[in-house]
Amino acid sequence: MPELTQFALYFGAAVLLAVTPGPGIFYVAARTLAGGRAEGVASSFGTGLGGMVHVLAGSLGVSAIVLASAELFTALKLVGAAYLVWLGIRTFQTVRREAATVLDGGTVAPPIGARRAFREGVLVEALNPKTAAFFLAFIPQFVDPSAGSVALHFVVLGFVSVALNTLADIMVAFAAGGIRDGAAARPGLVRRLREASGGAMIALGVGLALAKRPAT
Repeated sequence: MPELTQFALYFGAAVLLAVTPGPGIFYVAARTLAGGRAEGVASSFGTGLGGMVHVLAGSLGVSAIVLASAELFTALKLVGAAYLVWLGIRTFQTVRREAATVLDGGTVAPPIGARRAFREGVLVEALNPKTAAFFLAFIPQFVDPSAGSVALHFVVLGFVSVALNTLADIMVAFAAGGIRDGAAARPGLVRRLREASGGAMIALGVGLALAKRPAT
């Protein structure tokens, strides 16, 4: 296990990184504004599980292989970007369809639900090679090869980072859920918030598509 002082330094750095606004936080906020607090919390756990996929891949050397290959990195980021853009477009379409249904006197379909939001969160994070690059750049600085299994240390430190990120995302989900609940009496505002969330997902997808492979 990491030495206590080294672990304390890592923990402090991980906390600062967890509360720093980034794509994960913005995605959870967008998902919450689109579907409510329950979907936001579920997506937080989903992105957490997706993050652990990268931690395990990093400990086994798989992430290093992906990052070393321009073709694999590009393929993974484009799939992840396309998925985010598709989620954003689907959110737009759902909002517009529901608005038309209300005008026609119909019933609005329920939100996608926590289970589906969880699955989407897993895919969004697991298909983001920038997460793999982050873990491979950040965690090894705090791993002592002479202290035992490097892979085990990598997984332990990665789990701590993912847990902190997930906690921060859950807090964001509750905050965004409060904003959405506060606007509940104004359907027009809720609709605009949901449209904005769709736009945010599309923007995240475009940002991922334009991401450059880190130097190896």
